[in-house]
Amino acid sequence: MKNKVVTFGEIMLRLSAPQHKRFIQADCFEVAFGGGEANVAVSLANYGMHSFFVSKLPLHEIGQSAVNHLRMFGVNTDFIIRGGDRVGIYFLESGASQRPSKVIYDRVNSAVSTIKRKEIDWDIVFKGISWFHCTGITPALGEEIRKVLLDACKAAKKNKVIISCDLNFRKKLWTEKEAQETMRPLMKYVNVCIANEEDAQKSLGLKINSSNIENAELNKESYYEVAHELKRIYNFDSVAITLRESYSASRNGWSAILLDNKNCKNVYHSKRYDITIVDRVGGGDSFASGLIYGLISKKNTKEALEFAVAASCLKQTIPGDFNLVNIEEVEKLVNGSGSGRVER
Repeated sequence: MKNKVVTFGEIMLRLSAPQHKRFIQADCFEVAFGGGEANVAVSLANYGMHSFFVSKLPLHEIGQSAVNHLRMFGVNTDFIIRGGDRVGIYFLESGASQRPSKVIYDRVNSAVSTIKRKEIDWDIVFKGISWFHCTGITPALGEEIRKVLLDACKAAKKNKVIISCDLNFRKKLWTEKEAQETMRPLMKYVNVCIANEEDAQKSLGLKINSSNIENAELNKESYYEVAHELKRIYNFDSVAITLRESYSASRNGWSAILLDNKNCKNVYHSKRYDITIVDRVGGGDSFASGLIYGLISKKNTKEALEFAVAASCLKQTIPGDFNLVNIEEVEKLVNGSGSGRVER
């Protein structure tokens, strides 16, 4: 029987300036769909899991296009509410070399931000479900949706569903103060906490010492300490932190650490990949989905983390939000086949 996983959030229309053009140069945009929790749902469906996405989308054709896009990749859309007036949009300018990528959001009053608590019966959603994934992006969209997410976490806990949360701080959506006021209380429901180099600090207020992320300098020991501290404060089953060394917009070092109940004393640090970036958007989501798959399917911490890091490495070589790889491709990279040679 397939494992059943639910994610909850917003899927947006993605409009990308082509060929690394600047916004002011673009005379057309490449169209796709994406968004943190939707990206996770698609990846999990690609790994053969029964993947559900909960959201709200308009009844018009653009809303239906988003629903169809999810269905195309095998995501179950039965719990998507139809209503509201607009699909959220984000514009992407892909950076190169020393020029960073840029994102501009146009998602105010999007359908999912108008969702009401009475519109979702979470006990029905979680019937037969083994895992629920959420992020810090969704509660940044408004007061009511924060209450909806809290309802979801309470129902998941009541139904003995494992909860993972990717902290995913977005400074263009809310302040650190707002994030901490919302995210800290949510953490008591979470089993698996996922963060990047800055999320634990900005979403939960933990200090990270002796690292210079923008200069590609990471003090591993400080992140080991953060993982232990997160586990101590919130009693998480597992804490995962992705470590990105940003040499430029085109080249990143990529690895992650994981601390769990099976190995409470030591943090496991994954293999490190040197990535030539094609599209880094969705890299964290592909890590989260790989970790969920790994924690459900793999024998131990090491295998789960290595699968997640390899999956997210591959995603950053693929245009678009979604990680369009299968288990076999990820396993090949885990086992050392990373030369990029043509497969004939």
